[in-house]
Amino acid sequence: MPPTPPLFAFDNTYARDLKGFYVRWPAEPASKPVWALVNDALAEELGVDPARLRGAEGLAALSGNAEPAGSAPLAQAYAGHQFGGFSPRLGDGRALLLGEVIDRHGRRRDIALKGSGRTPFSRNGDGKCALGPALREYLIGEAMHALGIPSTRALAVVASGDMVRRERALPGAVLTRVAASHLRVGTFEFFAAHQGPQAVEQLANYTLLRHDPALAEHPQPYLALLQAVCARQAALVARWLGVGFIHGVMNTDNMTLSGETIDYGPCAFLEAYDPDTVFSSIDTHGRYAYGNQGEIAQWNLARFAETLLPLIDPEQARAVELATAVITAFPQQLAAEWLTVMRAKLGLASEQNPAKTTVDRENGQKSAALDRALAEDFLALLHARRLDFTLAFRALYDHATGQPAPLARLFAADDGEFAAWQQRWQARQPQRDAALLETMRRANPWLIARNHRVEEALAAASEHFDLEPCRQLLAALRAPCTENPEHAAYAEPAPAAVTANYRTFCGT
Repeated sequence: MPPTPPLFAFDNTYARDLKGFYVRWPAEPASKPVWALVNDALAEELGVDPARLRGAEGLAALSGNAEPAGSAPLAQAYAGHQFGGFSPRLGDGRALLLGEVIDRHGRRRDIALKGSGRTPFSRNGDGKCALGPALREYLIGEAMHALGIPSTRALAVVASGDMVRRERALPGAVLTRVAASHLRVGTFEFFAAHQGPQAVEQLANYTLLRHDPALAEHPQPYLALLQAVCARQAALVARWLGVGFIHGVMNTDNMTLSGETIDYGPCAFLEAYDPDTVFSSIDTHGRYAYGNQGEIAQWNLARFAETLLPLIDPEQARAVELATAVITAFPQQLAAEWLTVMRAKLGLASEQNPAKTTVDRENGQKSAALDRALAEDFLALLHARRLDFTLAFRALYDHATGQPAPLARLFAADDGEFAAWQQRWQARQPQRDAALLETMRRANPWLIARNHRVEEALAAASEHFDLEPCRQLLAALRAPCTENPEHAAYAEPAPAAVTANYRTFCGT
């Protein structure tokens, strides 16, 4: 019989091509590992047999109890600006990159453990992860993926059988995270601060080949890399805003160069619309509030640009000028992406043809201004009336499909401001064909990962190791735009008093 192939078909370019950018390190074993959740669909996408993954071999590999064949476990080095202050040495304090695989779509994906023990970057931490935060990352990552938002995802959560000490003793876990890569703005900050331009150039060349191979032959490849990362982040943040998502801890070590959402610690979703909403217990000044996320993304990208200056142009003044032009353009990029998102949510057709003449451009600008005002005015109505963001936009979709009741329940019959807005909205797009309605449906989820439902599921798992609430919530979150009576409870917002007192935590 031929030998059994390895569980994962690893091909580890980071370990092979970036020696000196990490520390090889083993995972700490778990005492009594048992499966909490396994993502069979993601396993198949990665070319891994789900049945084999769920066996003893997979459990040992994803609990840290055995080094999977072909892997090269390592802790990556990175720095980061945390709440605006620079921390020159962060790194994978409780994570290990096992290696990379090429998935069934030809995409290179990182496979990493989180909560697998102390590393040289752990500082005073124990390198562990509690079960609740691991499951939160699994749940929210799958919810974001189902919403079409680029995200890291969880392949599995293993309950380790060990307790971890936080405010109290909590059951421990190991999360297996899958990402396009774990390259961050903070990765570049670390090597810019500690090793200088030569190391940054090596890292940038690797990043180009990993995420933007077409740019490797660009006349100004490092400036083009900055532009590409800015474009990805503009699209990502616009999509966050479109579903009411608040990341909660947008430090530079939590901004990926791939444009994926990473780190679901103190994240949450808006209910009543208010751009100043903050749920994170550590964000005492509202730095990472819902409405600040675009501005913070630009700030983070400016830190990335600073690391690239010596590569962009040998003349510092010229490098600063070129990089500044890219960073200064970011708000306009974000505004364009946000308008695309909001047009989909409002069921508005956008221009189909590129502007070819001055008149075309002027008409396009007027149309964009009108549509932007329409979106902003609807948000102002929601804010003034403390209406639920998700329910209100879904009610617009219902109204567009001939179901006026949900919208009527939200707005009073004598609400003149809303009536005037509704007249403008209907006049802007009198007819919506099936394709436009489908776009609108997909842009306006029926349900999201409601904060109180997530907490209920995590509490059941952490306190009683009851995973059924997590499984049921996952089943609902994987079809967020389809109304299913069985999942109706997940679509309802929390009582206002619950939301008012809701706080999220980093889970570290």
